[in-house]
Formats: sequence, C-alpha cells, structure tokens
Amino acid sequence: MRYVYLVTHPEAQHHVDGLVGGWYDSALTPRGHQQAERIADVLQAKIGAKPVEVHASDLRRTTQTAETIAARFNTKVHLDPRLRERTNGEADGRPQSWLTERRIPLPEYGDRLAHHDGPEGAETRLHLVERLYPALEEILSREAETQIIVSHGNATSYLISAWLGVPMQNTDRGFFPLTSGGITTLRRNDTHYSNQVLALNETDHLDV
Repeated sequence: MRYVYLVTHPEAQHHVDGLVGGWYDSALTPRGHQQAERIADVLQAKIGAKPVEVHASDLRRTTQTAETIAARFNTKVHLDPRLRERTNGEADGRPQSWLTERRIPLPEYGDRLAHHDGPEGAETRLHLVERLYPALEEILSREAETQIIVSHGNATSYLISAWLGVPMQNTDRGFFPLTSGGITTLRRNDTHYSNQVLALNETDHLDV
C-alpha cells in the first residue's frame, strides 16, 4: 500500500504581519520552525524506518518545513514550483486589507473555476488545479511507497481532490479548510483499489 502525507507549512512571517501569502516568499517564524520540528516528530512516529520521498513547493516557508522533515529521514527534498499556492498577483505581499478592498467576490454560480479575483497577475482556480493535478500524478508515478508532500493550504485542498479522483472541472465547490501545519494522511488500498483519506488536518502537535 502507498501512503502519502500532505503537510501544510506552519506559521510563516506573512501570517504574523497580516500580509497576503500566495507567491510572496515569506519564511517561517521561529515558532514556525518549532512547529516544523513537531511535524517531523509526528511523521517519524507514523512512518518509522521506511524509505521516504519528500516533495515540496519551492517557496521558502515550504522548503524550510520540508528540509526539517527530510533531515529526520536522511533524504533530500524534491522541489516543484507546481506545488505553490495560488498567486494573488500584485496583491502578494501586500496587507490583507488591500486585497479585501479590491477582490471581486467568487460568484455562487457560473464558471467559478475561471473566475478572476481582480488583482493583476492573479491566477484563477482553474490555473491552480491545472498545475497541481499533473504534479500529483507525476509524484504518484514514482516507485516510492511512502511520500510526504509539503505545500500550502488552498493548494493542499486541491491535492486531496486530485487524490480522490475528482475531475478538475468539478473542483469549483468542494474545499477542505486546512490549518497551517496540519497533516493529512492518505492511503492507497491495493485490495479495494481505493484512494483513502485516513486522517484529515491533524493539528494536535501545533501547541508550541
């Protein structure tokens, strides 16, 4: 059976400063580094001595998290920019209030995936799933039976949809609200040929 552990990066500086994340290259805070160590503790307890592959978004907050985890398993990190969060374009790195004032709300009906939020250079949700789905497919095509993927909150929600086989065009409604630093455990059951979600957004380890 294949196990995949999805990790959302823990506390980063843009969280503390109230700035828009996206592709803004924020680093982990000291507390975030502590949380990354706790995430590594949990994963080490779950996985034990099995060989592990670690994949991550190439932004600093995710690479720092992934490097902490990979050090526990004496392995390297495979960086993939396709695992980045959805960019908010010119809003990235600005105060959240700046984006709130300019954002065009997502409509209840219509082509929600192709909806543009307003800021110049922002990705649509369709752009996001169009890069995340192939990224996960490529990761899963590798021979490793245990894999860890470190990404971001919104991106990881769509990775779960991809894991469950939800067609890209049907991801406009479903969403998994994930916590920074959360761990989601996935398993491929080769007996029933099913992709399972064993644990969603575990966060007990974040109390540091």
